[in-house]
Amino acid sequence: MKYAVDTREMRLIEDYTINQAGIPALELMEHAALAFVNILVGSIRKDDRICVVCGKGNNGGDGAAIARLLFLQGYKVSIYVPHLEMNNESNSSGSLLDLQLDLASKLGVTIENRSKLSEYNIIIDAIFGIGLSRTVSGIYEQVINEINENDNMVFSVDIPSGVSADNGKVYNVAVKADQTITFGYMKKGLLLYPGAEYAGKITVADIGLSKEAAFHVKPEAFYYETEDLKLLPARKNYSSKGTFGKVLVIAGSKGMAGAAYMSAKAAYRTGAGLVKVLTCEENRVIIQSMLPEALFAAYDEEDLCLESGSDRLQKDLKWASVIVIGPGLGRTEIASKLLFRVLNEAEVPVIIDADAINVLSASLDASCQNDPDNRLKQLASYLKQGTVITPHLMELCRLTSIPISDIRDNLIDTASTCSYNNEIIYVIKDARTVIAYKGQYYINCSGNNGMATGGSGDVLTGIIAALIAQGMSPYEASCLGVYIHGLAGDEAARKKSSYSMMATDIIEAIGKVIKGINQ
Repeated sequence: MKYAVDTREMRLIEDYTINQAGIPALELMEHAALAFVNILVGSIRKDDRICVVCGKGNNGGDGAAIARLLFLQGYKVSIYVPHLEMNNESNSSGSLLDLQLDLASKLGVTIENRSKLSEYNIIIDAIFGIGLSRTVSGIYEQVINEINENDNMVFSVDIPSGVSADNGKVYNVAVKADQTITFGYMKKGLLLYPGAEYAGKITVADIGLSKEAAFHVKPEAFYYETEDLKLLPARKNYSSKGTFGKVLVIAGSKGMAGAAYMSAKAAYRTGAGLVKVLTCEENRVIIQSMLPEALFAAYDEEDLCLESGSDRLQKDLKWASVIVIGPGLGRTEIASKLLFRVLNEAEVPVIIDADAINVLSASLDASCQNDPDNRLKQLASYLKQGTVITPHLMELCRLTSIPISDIRDNLIDTASTCSYNNEIIYVIKDARTVIAYKGQYYINCSGNNGMATGGSGDVLTGIIAALIAQGMSPYEASCLGVYIHGLAGDEAARKKSSYSMMATDIIEAIGKVIKGINQ
């Protein structure tokens, strides 16, 4: 697990390092510049023509320090300071930039207030850092456009200039980097779109920040890397199929057996001991033919009219370790009865997906149709703590009445709104899926655009369900499940290409992703 921070959190970590750990700001800047150069030199040659474009603040100071270190190592480098264009003096916003420019100048580094960027093949972007919160215009807009229009290799210092570190928004224009070397911690804006599209390859560089600072600041967001696959539940040698849990998949209306099949098979591929598909009788032959390993049950429409009792549904709910409801279920009265029987009677974790989310949305009081706060309160009253709900953006829009444009532009803020003052796990599916629970946010970095295909979400519910069945908490299973789902999608894309892959390819790649873990 690695933290992803926003501007406020990063400033607090830096302040703690400076004021509590006693490391001066200038020393941190030197560490950052040296870390940047040590990574950069693996991608450049001594005969490259390098221009470091510096802004007014400390990001510009980082850039000037980087230029000095490159110069001392024998690289052909110059510094371009666009704001000198206006008044022919540094007019910097902080003394660290003045100091770094003075040091570079004394060593003989060329400092220009005019530059033709097309004359360089390497551009180092040190214009704006993580503190940017305003629209980029004037000379800086012109310079960023010039960087983007030329055929240069571009390296950004900490974050591509013009991108918000908090949410990935672009403030009118932003540098399109080939690589971003960010300092200390990953920034949320580098993970979230559209910022992620501007960052290129991202490397997090250690600059000597206090290790205790994160403990005191407690960043809210985190992400996983492949080493976190060790979180998978251990497989005991002395075990039986019951050891690894029982997944009940309530899915698939008439003619929609595929969703039930994919969710159930994904659960098996992720290690569930037993999987039962509860669906309509018409799907029996398809499910039993395509997935003979699965148990099969058909619901009785007359029994669904009962609020509770000794009917088949109640027995299946008591059998399960975890319940998935929704994939391909339809939005009929039968689907509604199934959903609310589950919500009222289930004593194990429930994952609500796809059609079940839309049925749930339709059941909310029409009087709060345009009142997101009241809709979310009502929704929380329906769901037990630990319930997992997995909407894509349009489903979340229907569920909450938050406009989809607001959700897309403010993914973290929306996740915060949804998860405030309740214990529901929201898996908000997008190109960067965000999982929110009790003030924490997981931002998923795995996956690719080939996963934007029918059935991909059904596969995800099966993966999460299998992890819960094997003993993980619903929140931990949701985070790791989304990560595994994306890794399997990446493996499928390598084999089939992102154009040709299907949801079933993701299922078949699960085993490759988790092979060898806990063995």
